[in-house]
Amino acid sequence: MTKEKELHIICHTIPYPADFGGIIEILQTIKELHFAGIKITLHCFKYNSEEQQELSNFCAKIFYYKRNKGYSGLSFCTPYIVNSRKNASLFENLKNDDHPILMQGIHCTGFVQQLQSMNRKVFLRLHNIENIYYRHLYKHETSVSKKFYFLLESILLKQYEKSLPKNIPVFAMSTKDAAYCSNRLGMTNVQHLPAFIPYTLNHSQVGKGNYCLYHANLSVAENEAAANWLLTNVFSKLMVPLFIAGKNPTKKLRLKIQQSKNITLLANPSEDELQILIANAQINILPSFNNTGIKLKLFNALFTGKHCIVNDATVAGTAMETACHIANNSEKMIQLINKLYTQSFTFEEVEKRKKLIELIYGNKKNVAQLIRWIW
Repeated sequence: MTKEKELHIICHTIPYPADFGGIIEILQTIKELHFAGIKITLHCFKYNSEEQQELSNFCAKIFYYKRNKGYSGLSFCTPYIVNSRKNASLFENLKNDDHPILMQGIHCTGFVQQLQSMNRKVFLRLHNIENIYYRHLYKHETSVSKKFYFLLESILLKQYEKSLPKNIPVFAMSTKDAAYCSNRLGMTNVQHLPAFIPYTLNHSQVGKGNYCLYHANLSVAENEAAANWLLTNVFSKLMVPLFIAGKNPTKKLRLKIQQSKNITLLANPSEDELQILIANAQINILPSFNNTGIKLKLFNALFTGKHCIVNDATVAGTAMETACHIANNSEKMIQLINKLYTQSFTFEEVEKRKKLIELIYGNKKNVAQLIRWIW
């Protein structure tokens, strides 16, 4: 009789409800491993959210831990996102058996050296290059205190990433990040493992819509900067309607949108409302100022929506360039909006996306590969 495969997964937060990109991917990873017959012990950090019974449908055991928030989590040697999760109870629970450990992100690597010294099989799922991500947050933040934190964290993360064991197996979501680990960090066991995505292609998006859409977590300064860029440089020169949808828009962004005749803000839409918005938009517009990691909202737009305009940073490392229209400046974006706004989205374009996505982002194919790498 074949012995059941068991796996520890460490997550930097509770992966439910899945209401932003990184958590959407982690939850889908858990589901795919569960459906493939893997017995999962989930370790996650509890802050700003409650324990979630729903996760018991996919995990045999779940452990919740407190983060060392505030001053207790600070260190001038270790990044806050790592040091604040170095919980002694987590380490003790991992020592109770010898099952492999999948760390979801740099955040969860606080005990990697100790675990490797015990000959444990430890794997790192790389969501993005965190020092670059935090550098971008620093550039676009306006709060002085947050700006200082993001800069310090970026510096510490750059040092920390270089100190990680060179032989730890890394599963990078994007080819760009995989190359960074190999070439810049000198890691010797790096694989490209595409994101696990929960979306299913449907044909309801064929035809025409009557507005453009930008959607994002608007409480993130970088996303607010992208929305402001669209307002100032693109839609101020067009009469095409734009909906901006997302979580917790700032008062400053609300006021700016109120001054624009063709812009409508949809604050804190439900998941169902957002999906309807994406499906009915004539053009989903998703510029990014950050070219590390994978933007799950891009895949949501490609699975659910019609035409999609992005810049190079949005599609970097995704292999989805041919499924999108690329605009790296406002002039090109205006040109593409004028062209696509009256152009029907066809069944042939849906089929083109389907083939491309299944080739690279087939969940069953990719989870089988992940299982082979771990065992």
